[in-house]
Amino acid sequence: MERLNSKLYLQNCYIMKENERLRKKAQLLNQENQALLSELKKKLSKGNVKGNSTPSNILDLNLSSSSNQNASSSSSGN
Repeated sequence: MERLNSKLYLQNCYIMKENERLRKKAQLLNQENQALLSELKKKLSKGNVKGNSTPSNILDLNLSSSSNQNASSSSSGN
């Protein structure tokens, strides 16, 4: 029984370490996504000054971006 507990403990440690690694990777990807989204908004807003039209997909990008942030922040509490 003690051997089984030790084995499960080691598996649990490995899972927690892997979970932390994936959480950090997700945070980096989210930061990169936010930077790219910001860059895209700047480019589109410069284009809007010339074309004077508002693309509807900017709002969609904002919504998907904020929902991703909420999902990652709620999972980080676990």
